[in-house]
Amino acid sequence: MAKLDDLAFLDATAQAELVRRKEVKPVELVDAAIERIKRLNPTLNAVVTPMYEQARTAASGELPQGPFTGVPFLLKDLLASYAGVRMTLGATFLHDFVPDHDSELVTRLKRAGLIIIGKTNTPEFGLMPTTEPRLFGSSHNPWDVSRTTGGSSGGSAAAVAAGLVPMAHGNDGGGSIRIPASCCGLFGLKPTRARNPLGPDYGDIFSGLVVEHALTRSVRDSAALLDATSGPDVGDPYWVPPPVRPFLQEVGADPGRLRIAFTTTAVTGVPVHSDCVSAVRDAAQLCTDLGHEVVEAAPEVPGDLVAQMFVTLWSAGCAWTIDGMAFLTGRAATPDQFEPLTWALCEMGRQQSASDYLLAVAMLQRVSRDIGHSFDNYDVWLTPTLSEPPVPLGTFDSPPENSLQGLTRAAEFIPFTPICNVTGQPAMSLPLFWNADGLPVGTHFIGRFGDEATLFRLAAQLEAARPWASRHPPVSA
Repeated sequence: MAKLDDLAFLDATAQAELVRRKEVKPVELVDAAIERIKRLNPTLNAVVTPMYEQARTAASGELPQGPFTGVPFLLKDLLASYAGVRMTLGATFLHDFVPDHDSELVTRLKRAGLIIIGKTNTPEFGLMPTTEPRLFGSSHNPWDVSRTTGGSSGGSAAAVAAGLVPMAHGNDGGGSIRIPASCCGLFGLKPTRARNPLGPDYGDIFSGLVVEHALTRSVRDSAALLDATSGPDVGDPYWVPPPVRPFLQEVGADPGRLRIAFTTTAVTGVPVHSDCVSAVRDAAQLCTDLGHEVVEAAPEVPGDLVAQMFVTLWSAGCAWTIDGMAFLTGRAATPDQFEPLTWALCEMGRQQSASDYLLAVAMLQRVSRDIGHSFDNYDVWLTPTLSEPPVPLGTFDSPPENSLQGLTRAAEFIPFTPICNVTGQPAMSLPLFWNADGLPVGTHFIGRFGDEATLFRLAAQLEAARPWASRHPPVSA
């Protein structure tokens, strides 16, 4: 087992290659991952629903021949359903809910040869940029267990960062892949809207804010996984231009001389921590050294308007989620079954009129067009991923007299990532910078709508210039 434990920090592509060469059996990789979960999860609280017996059975049988055959994988406990396994969405209300079918994304993950060994922690309904649900308790950042993992894919991020699995599922409605990638020192790509399917249960979530993908240790894993899962599903309401060639072929391809605009200020005017400013300036200099044209500039974004309209969608979406789950389960939803912030947000959403909602959608679509046109002048927009390094657990708690205080604090933490959920553009957080406290601080690169290819080419170039694979957090041994 010692040898297999040494393989824990190989990426998924390398692990799959060992399986193909018959140097390692799938069941050995699965058993090694399970052993690491049992050893490290009591500290991390990243995995909340083990699926060990299903995984061992799958690993011992006939597996699909895909790019990741035999590689262990974790599924975030939100949106992506796995038949016969509970899906709580991080909510006490759904603690015993068991879907009877696989989502299309899970079908494609299995087809790629991945073996799902468990489900990961997430905040209630994925609403917050930290993973501290009442149902399961807080996930702990493997770089500093007193700090947040980010959210809402925080359990997945902690698991990958600590080497429990080489990559794990995540989804992103306001930054929920990129936020934990920044907090945990990983590569996190939010694909273009509609690149990955949400069906059969959903065609659209929160009017296009939410997308599916993963957190990975390497750029090539993210690209190869997106090749395996992307593409339209029957009945999808949105369309995205298909890639010119497989995304994996972009990894290592020459990005050319890109025009990169960077900014260190938030459109909402909230202060940005000096570490996050330093991370962006460091990345800008690295891009300049690599031959790109880098200028300090940014699209004009009406930050307060975007924030106001985003909260309209977010609160209405929360109410829709609770009402929908009550309908699905046939149970009445009452305040005691939800966290106070969730219920307060739900009540805010119920106060929105249909006109309020449609106005918010229209205004955000208009802003999206304006931002899209700004990419006529540059290829990539570089910003901080977050306004702060990973903050202490409990930072987003709300006092009883102000249940929404945590949401206000969250908006200060994530002024950059939600913009791309509004516009639908692809964006990625790269782990290029660690601060003096040894905490990762991500840098955020935004591409044109449908242009993950440029981001993958640039990411691979930056990964080669500033490798991060050898960096392992304290909670990983």
